[in-house]
Amino acid sequence: MKRYGPVRGRLRRRLAAAVALTATLLGASACTDGKPDGGNSAGSRKPAAEYKEGRLRVLASSELADMEPILRDAKAATGVSVDFTWSGTLDAAEQVSSGKADGKYDAIWLSSDDYLRLRPEAAAKLANETPVMSSPVALGVRPEALARLGWKPQEVTWAAVEEAVAAGRLTYGMTDPVRSNSGFSALVSVASGLSGAQAALTDEDVQKARPRLKAFFNGQKLTSGSSGWLATAYAQRGDVDALVNYESVLLSMNKDAKAPLTVIRPKDGVVTAHYPLALLTSSPAGARESGRRLTEYLRGDAAQKAITEKTFRRPVAAGVAPAAGLDAEKRRELPFPGSRSVADGLLASYENELRRPSRTVYVLDTSGSMAGDNRIGRLRDALTDLTGTGSSGPGQRFRDREEVTLLPFGDEVKKVLTHVVEPGNPGPALDAIRGDVESLRPEGGTAVYGSLKAAYRHLGQGKADAFTSIVLMTDGESGDRVQDFDSFYAGLPEGQKHTPVFAVLFGDSDRKELGHITELTGGRLFDATNGNGSLDGAFEEIRGYQ
Repeated sequence: MKRYGPVRGRLRRRLAAAVALTATLLGASACTDGKPDGGNSAGSRKPAAEYKEGRLRVLASSELADMEPILRDAKAATGVSVDFTWSGTLDAAEQVSSGKADGKYDAIWLSSDDYLRLRPEAAAKLANETPVMSSPVALGVRPEALARLGWKPQEVTWAAVEEAVAAGRLTYGMTDPVRSNSGFSALVSVASGLSGAQAALTDEDVQKARPRLKAFFNGQKLTSGSSGWLATAYAQRGDVDALVNYESVLLSMNKDAKAPLTVIRPKDGVVTAHYPLALLTSSPAGARESGRRLTEYLRGDAAQKAITEKTFRRPVAAGVAPAAGLDAEKRRELPFPGSRSVADGLLASYENELRRPSRTVYVLDTSGSMAGDNRIGRLRDALTDLTGTGSSGPGQRFRDREEVTLLPFGDEVKKVLTHVVEPGNPGPALDAIRGDVESLRPEGGTAVYGSLKAAYRHLGQGKADAFTSIVLMTDGESGDRVQDFDSFYAGLPEGQKHTPVFAVLFGDSDRKELGHITELTGGRLFDATNGNGSLDGAFEEIRGYQ
């Protein structure tokens, strides 16, 4: 048996990264499927390597994996290579401001540093900061939905989008703002547009826009911790009309689409990502020189032309024309929140009030094998972490209005324990979940497929107006038949088939078996095996998809 250290530190872990993976040279991911921001698996949380001359260790937005061919050319021209570790905006800000990034990374490369600069202790750790390219938030709409709405793309506003959603004429997908850079920029864009803010967003602006924001988010039918998985899920479903994401992501999706999305940049303004490459003050002198050479190359005409043609981001070099499909018409740049309290308040409102609530079933292997290697202890710790503390911020605990069901199993389902986190009084439900988690005991066999069927039946009995998902954690191979589950799933109502299973590789679980389940249900595989991650990290990361 492989040994694992015990899971510790609820208070030291902050917001989970959207995808906390370590990529190898030139953006190649350490994911189990080689895709840092898509596909059916997530990668590891390996520590960054020690600094080596000519190699930049970069904490970055996962969407930058599409820069691989440009960075390959950059290495040939400058001798500088890049080791990426993927992160979400809030997690990166926490790592930088707390000093955890010191000595571990040489630079950060996010879609935007706006949130990070709201934290003075984080901003003080940045040296030179240089925009490399840009992409505004946009709305991609299916052709049939555009025809139904009768929109003229150049005239659409965020208010018009909200009105269409409120009337039940438009649905869409968007990444989770707490864990995804694109989702956070989209949230700020919508809040600014609907509030009519003429300057940096304030608490009063958010309060003024709250009723319209709630109506807007009632139309969100897909959520995700990453743009890649969101695009895949959107392509698999035909009942979602649009996506809110960066313009570059939407145009990249159109390359292989049979029915391309119409990309709309709302007339009343957008938030634009400028992808600044920022060196850390703690980085060695050699890293700062490597960063200077890399940045200079990336802002050169040849690299700028390659960037816009391969990634559909906009060049920052004045002499380089944007790629075909990039609308040259100017749009108003919407203001970012003026303080961290406003930004965090907006995120908290989205998590606990504005978005549709979540209904999640945690299908938990509590078979006899979980007694070994302290596996049951690590499961208890990981689940208890999700109940947060009294001072938990956005993304650090189960959300208000969330329905959480624990379904422990051995030879069969042992219990079905359901709790709803009540707004304004979350304590009783969170305390009850902690108590249920503490009572988990290892015993019996491993009836994975029968337990999954029970989870789907449970979700089928509840309200439909919620994000539904199943989280499966098992440390071994199933003792029942996959064919029975496949037949069961095929017979589900179409709406229930949209409930994905997010499976966690743990202990001696079967990668092929869990991969089949996630592929069948449109979910994703997360790796918590020794050396590839942690169980608490996998559970935290899954939160962005619920």
